[in-house]
Amino acid sequence: MLKVYNTLSRKKEEFKAIKEGEVSMYSCGPTVYNYAHIGNLRTYVFMDLLRRVLSYDGYSINGVMNITDVGHLTNDADEGEDKMDKTAKATGKTPAEIADYYTSVFMEDLAKINVETPEIVAKATDHIDDMLEYVTRLVQEGFAYEISDGIYFDISKFPKYGQLSRLNLDEQIAGARVVINTEKRNPQDFAVWKKADRSHIQQWQSPWGMGYPGWHIECSAMSQKYLGETFDIHTGGVDHIPVHHENELAQNEALTKAKVVDYWMHGEFMLVNNGKMSKSLDNAYTVSQLQELGYSPLVFRYFCLNAHYRKKLNFTFEGLDAAKVSYERLCGLLSSHSRGLALVNPVDLAAYKADFERAVNDDVNIPMALGTLWKMVKEPLCSDVYALALQMDKIFGLSLDKADEYMQSIKEEVPLNIASLADARLQAKAEKNWSEADRIRCEIVELGYNLLDTKEGYEIKKI
Repeated sequence: MLKVYNTLSRKKEEFKAIKEGEVSMYSCGPTVYNYAHIGNLRTYVFMDLLRRVLSYDGYSINGVMNITDVGHLTNDADEGEDKMDKTAKATGKTPAEIADYYTSVFMEDLAKINVETPEIVAKATDHIDDMLEYVTRLVQEGFAYEISDGIYFDISKFPKYGQLSRLNLDEQIAGARVVINTEKRNPQDFAVWKKADRSHIQQWQSPWGMGYPGWHIECSAMSQKYLGETFDIHTGGVDHIPVHHENELAQNEALTKAKVVDYWMHGEFMLVNNGKMSKSLDNAYTVSQLQELGYSPLVFRYFCLNAHYRKKLNFTFEGLDAAKVSYERLCGLLSSHSRGLALVNPVDLAAYKADFERAVNDDVNIPMALGTLWKMVKEPLCSDVYALALQMDKIFGLSLDKADEYMQSIKEEVPLNIASLADARLQAKAEKNWSEADRIRCEIVELGYNLLDTKEGYEIKKI
């Protein structure tokens, strides 16, 4: 029996699908104005693990993930410029060019870390008409009103506003979360449609003149279009709870007069050196950057699996190194188990499987399930252990069926930073800068590699 933690109720609940054997699920996707960093990607690892648990339990999934390519302002609470518009002006490229490029990189990153793409990937700009229809209905039914810079949702018309984030509006100071706008009826009223001036690159015709959608209206319109008025699960990061998801919930339930999402599920932050990870702080790494430093994307995925999705995960390179060692050891053991001839008591294997399934169905407790796998691989070398590990890997997503290939690759692989140092040493030798060449050789050795000079240039071997 699967139990999940519901942000709305703040407790674990038994999961019951609206339709037997089917799960409808909406996941907040990226705003594609820049590269997704590993903190962002942790949210999608969580989404993927949840989907894998549901599939393992026999459910078919109708999943939707949005791609935000318009409407997300530089501050989540309707402040600043549109992120896509700002990047377009800074780079001289069109919003479409920017969105296409960063969407492509994002999808490549998901594939690298074995995150399965939801069944429907919906771009915001492909659904402007759906959003306009949604906004029009909100206005017609008295939930939204027009002021000089756009159309705003009137939270006073929705008494349950704040139920997801547990906001106490009576204690909110006007303007504490949003810029004070004297035209708004309430400080926390949020934009569902923004009017655009001539300098704004992305804009569409609407009943209120040229403009563009608010960020929150996108997910409401697209989730309703593809999943209907009520669906099972909505996922995202914890940063979405107080603004984006609170506003999305208000829009949805205002129009439907019913509970739209049964289970709201949120993944916690990834920290870096116990502090905030952010592009603006220049401490946010990408999967490609980790690869350049010699880390397989699956090592990063393994790193993520060691913390429950509702717990903060602190990223350090020491932690990633430990994950790399553990993943290599796991692959080595499983490679040996695949050829093992020993016999393991079927009762013991059944117990391992039961412990694993108990863990993953207890609010997707992957660290506990991973502990069961580690306990199992310490059994005598047995092909049955390998076979059960591959069943477990349907949820872990660690490509354990390719353990042999991975072990072979790490014997031959030279990290890009080591190769770059070797190239720099070759250049120093060509320039007869012997002291610099010696310094670089010492640095390479300190990083764990031997550099051998050859007629062709050099050969690198791991120490």
